[in-house]
Amino acid sequence: MRSMTGYGKCQLQRGPWEVTAELRAVNHRYLDISMRLPRSLSFLEDGVRKALAALVRGHVDVYITVRQTEGATRQVEADPALAAAYVQAAAQIAEATGAVNDLTVTRLMAMEGVTTVTEAAMDEEAVAALTAEAMQGAINALDDMRQREGENLRADLAAHLDAAAALRERIIGYAPNVVTDYRVKLQERLAKMQVESIDPARLAQEVALIADKCAIDEELSRLDSHIRQLRRYLDMPGETGKKMDFLIQEMNREANTIGSKCSDADVAQCVVDLKSEIEKLREQVQNAV
Repeated sequence: MRSMTGYGKCQLQRGPWEVTAELRAVNHRYLDISMRLPRSLSFLEDGVRKALAALVRGHVDVYITVRQTEGATRQVEADPALAAAYVQAAAQIAEATGAVNDLTVTRLMAMEGVTTVTEAAMDEEAVAALTAEAMQGAINALDDMRQREGENLRADLAAHLDAAAALRERIIGYAPNVVTDYRVKLQERLAKMQVESIDPARLAQEVALIADKCAIDEELSRLDSHIRQLRRYLDMPGETGKKMDFLIQEMNREANTIGSKCSDADVAQCVVDLKSEIEKLREQVQNAV
């Protein structure tokens, strides 16, 4: 079992290029990818989305940074012809005015147009390949964290399933008392009403009707089946979150039916506690892949 929550980062450098891939994931019903790349990196988007398909579910924020290492980012180009023209002009001015010609190479390079600084063109093929590797490293790191979180999630789910199973056993223990208590209360009411003759067959019929109406054997059996199936899903590989979510909905349905059928105070309290455990299960399963 894996959680949908996690973080992964990977930074790789090859040649003049450095790529950083960073992923942040939280729970979501489906796989939802949020990625905003600058226009210069838009060619990476398709490959990144394909790589993230392996995550199956969750909202994933993607951050990709590409830069050239220091010293390889810019290229300096010189215009020797223009520089020669500046030298000739300086010599003419010195000859005409008698001023000292103090033109140096450093000053010459600072003159407009003599040197031009340009960004080196991006090697899209090399950057795409390096990004694919960085993405895989970030996904692996994210998956490791999701696996660790999943172990904690599994322990919490197992504890809540144990609590739900214990409450089911308590309801089984209280269930026979429902009909017995109804029979006693019915007889007490009839006695207070001073009914002289009570037809035993009619009394038995009334008790049988309420017994049939309050019967929760099927609900308890299905509840046990759901709990057992959820326990199996805890150790199953692959995507089980949606299946577990469905079973938890069915558990809640059975709990509601038991509560509506039985008016016994002890059973009612167990149903309240059971629904609380089911809600905790539902909250936890929302974060399971």
